[in-house]
Amino acid sequence: MADSKEKLFSNFPPTSTEEWMKVVEKDLKGADFERKLVWKTQEGFNVQPFYRKEDLESLKTTDAVPGVFPYLRGTKKKDNSWYVQQKIEVDTPQVANGKALGLLDRGIDSFSFIIAETTFDGDYIKTLLNNIPADKVELNFTMEQTSAVEFSKLLVEYFESKKYDVLKLKGSIGFDYFNTMLLKGVEDGPMIQLSKKLIETIQPLPFYRVLNVNAITLTNAGSYITQELGYALAWGNEYLRTLTKADLPVAVIAKKIKFNFGVGSNYFLEIAKFRAARMLWANIVSAYKPECLRDCENKGPDNECRCAAKMNMHAETTKYNKTLFDPYVNLLRSQTEAMSAALGGVDSLTILPFDSVYESSDEFSERIARNQQLLLKEESHFDKVVDPAGGSYYIENLTVSIAKVAWDLFLEIENAGGFYKSLREGTIQKALKASNEKRQKAVATRREVLVGTNQFPNFNEVVSEKMPDIIERYKNKEELEETETSNGVDKIALDRASRQFEELRLETESSTKRPIVFMLTIGDLAMRQARAQFSSNFFACAGYKVIDNLGFETVEQGIEAALKAKADIVVLCSSDNEYATYAVPTYKTLANRALFVVAGAPACMEELKEEGIEHFVHVRVNVLETLQAFNQILLK
Repeated sequence: MADSKEKLFSNFPPTSTEEWMKVVEKDLKGADFERKLVWKTQEGFNVQPFYRKEDLESLKTTDAVPGVFPYLRGTKKKDNSWYVQQKIEVDTPQVANGKALGLLDRGIDSFSFIIAETTFDGDYIKTLLNNIPADKVELNFTMEQTSAVEFSKLLVEYFESKKYDVLKLKGSIGFDYFNTMLLKGVEDGPMIQLSKKLIETIQPLPFYRVLNVNAITLTNAGSYITQELGYALAWGNEYLRTLTKADLPVAVIAKKIKFNFGVGSNYFLEIAKFRAARMLWANIVSAYKPECLRDCENKGPDNECRCAAKMNMHAETTKYNKTLFDPYVNLLRSQTEAMSAALGGVDSLTILPFDSVYESSDEFSERIARNQQLLLKEESHFDKVVDPAGGSYYIENLTVSIAKVAWDLFLEIENAGGFYKSLREGTIQKALKASNEKRQKAVATRREVLVGTNQFPNFNEVVSEKMPDIIERYKNKEELEETETSNGVDKIALDRASRQFEELRLETESSTKRPIVFMLTIGDLAMRQARAQFSSNFFACAGYKVIDNLGFETVEQGIEAALKAKADIVVLCSSDNEYATYAVPTYKTLANRALFVVAGAPACMEELKEEGIEHFVHVRVNVLETLQAFNQILLK
């Protein structure tokens, strides 16, 4: 039977890289390979257009085994299971409990309770967790930093009163001293004393983690992937370094740290990030030589605790790339993000509802978010195979590249005195601000595309019809800028990539007149259609009404139709060669009865400018700034 199987590729002789390159260079027709085909990522490394088996030969990472130190291929050996987590805002413990109970049979096996209260008693915990099987689900709690110790004490007492097997209880307390510095610009209490007391209080619950590294904050602030990872490692190491000096065993500290990463839409890089994160963190913890404090088979040299080196990793879809307009596109973004996190081997995952950036989510959007994960598990079986990306020529190389850049950044922070010192001096905040500004410019010029916002917008969408108060909310918004507090700590701004385009479009919606843009298409069929499509998408990003046309025989016919349509902007769409013929007569005939725009950057552009033509739209212009300028003219 085996001998009869068809050998599908036996007729294809092996082809060397040199032979491939000869074909590539021939197809490039003299163009530079590096400039044309090599992707120079913003993360600080280059990506080749193809990888081959030989590209793995120098990588030591390919020897990694799932569930084995340094955990590159995951901390699990048999499957790729993860907790499906949902956030619950706790207004009252009764209401939050009711919501949680209603989710137990809907696929949720991890809750993240966001608690606004600052004082607690035993009844609060009892009410919140009433009838919730704490040994069957993961329970996570976030509250004010200074309340974490008291809450933890009450939680331990509650579990003891219920006589739970503590080895079956898993979850976390959302204490993160440094995240408070980043978001609020303040130091909330003494870090070492609070952290130590928290660890001591939670010790009866061995699988509860209480020291958080909320790298999701970095992602939402516009960081690049390597920045998120490098800073997260320094963040976690700050806990290790400071608390070991406070006479806590490093194995105890490491097992109490939880990493909460963001996950963006750069699909393959995000998969590689999670793999690199586990490997680098394992090596950091190993450098402290944590002593194994119990009888365990997972030991390294000199009784080193390998379990302590396992990174506990939660992921949450980022808000940075989510949009107000065309919001259902957010579903597509978060689905690919969830796939990256799952394939990257996270321990738990939260998919934010598609509408979470602009309103309180309802049952519909929350249900869809849950089902996005459940589809990956139940229908696509992402939980069955450990590290399916392992051995991929591409992803293995990405993993190493990300690890190298992130490690260099980690060392830079450590050599500068550590994460806390860098926060105090504002080094990290400045770097995040620079990255955000760079990415915002990329969005403004469409080098970074947000479908539905700066490219391919929904032409007829009017968001104020769905949310009547949205215009007023944007008018009354606080300015997004970092501020310095009295104790000198800079805080960061969580500025979404789409914000400025949204403000532009909301400005149009709030005006008394919606500008009309008329496509005066003439001449070469292919060129006029292509430029009309480009220009239509361009002006629709500002919420203008766009009128496209099949074409006109003469300039005069086009202008007559434009004026009849009461156009505020007339866009001439033709070929570069024909602009020399059509542009100036169109401009002069229009005679300032509407703004005149040429679609493209023809060779005769300077000559056209000398004739008084000011406005050109093409792929090299800053879309945001150009549309802001038009708003200034048209919405007076």
